[in-house]
Amino acid sequence: MVMNTHKNIETLFPFQRNYLKRNGHTYHYLNEGQGEPVIMLHGNPSWSFYYRNLVKALRNEYQCIVPDHIGCGFSSKPSDKNYNYCLKSRIDDLEALLDSLNIHKNITLIVHDWGGMIGMGYAQRHPDRIKRLVILNTSAFHLPASKKLPLALFICRNMYIGTLLVRGLNAFSSVASYIGVKRKPMPKNIRAAYVMPFNSWRNRISTLRFIQDIPLHQNDKSYSLVSKISESVTQFKNTPTLICWGMQDFVFDKHFLTLWKEKMPHAQINEFADCGHYILEDASAQVIPLITKFLKQNL
Repeated sequence: MVMNTHKNIETLFPFQRNYLKRNGHTYHYLNEGQGEPVIMLHGNPSWSFYYRNLVKALRNEYQCIVPDHIGCGFSSKPSDKNYNYCLKSRIDDLEALLDSLNIHKNITLIVHDWGGMIGMGYAQRHPDRIKRLVILNTSAFHLPASKKLPLALFICRNMYIGTLLVRGLNAFSSVASYIGVKRKPMPKNIRAAYVMPFNSWRNRISTLRFIQDIPLHQNDKSYSLVSKISESVTQFKNTPTLICWGMQDFVFDKHFLTLWKEKMPHAQINEFADCGHYILEDASAQVIPLITKFLKQNL
């Protein structure tokens, strides 16, 4: 079974693995192609695998950098004692990676889920480095006033049974691979690849910590940083922006999209009524050409 899983990953994810040594941890990333840098940031409970088809489409013309956040994919999965699982740490990691690669200008950010907060957190620090933005079912602001935190996230965030479900049964990652797509079920081998890195209680720590880091109250660890990131978004009102949105996302739904429209009225927006959270799985054949065209139109 382990051998079959390994073979499955090598077939679906045929990229060279690169690692940055950082604070005693290994930070895995893809570095494919040459040209202007395109930074792709995944969310939770995902990893760089999410961008595999987009990397293949862009690497002939762009330098595609796709990290696995610490605790995800092929990156280290340290304990709480050895890593501070919070938004600031994620942004610091990304900044260190791009600095190590001497990437400081003409950056295109492609962000999904938690990748939006991490990417826009980096952009808030270095707005002059950002050339284009591609937004895929994500956020860079607090939970909209018009939306309640979904019950499943509330349980995972606040209750011990949530810890048991996420870390004991891998419920969050497993369930996401089913409900995250809407057009047709995710093939078994693709589902297996999504959940592969999160194969033990120890290796599911980031899945839970991401949920627990959702800031809802002013005394939450990342609340003030999210406020700062949210306030900074409007400074990108002249930055070419493409939004592709699965309208059946159970978390990042129409309420979040409405906020993006308010903050980024200049954005090119593509709504997919029959797609869910994993828009690059549901609508890969449509979204990837849209991204490719957008990049070429905004040289």
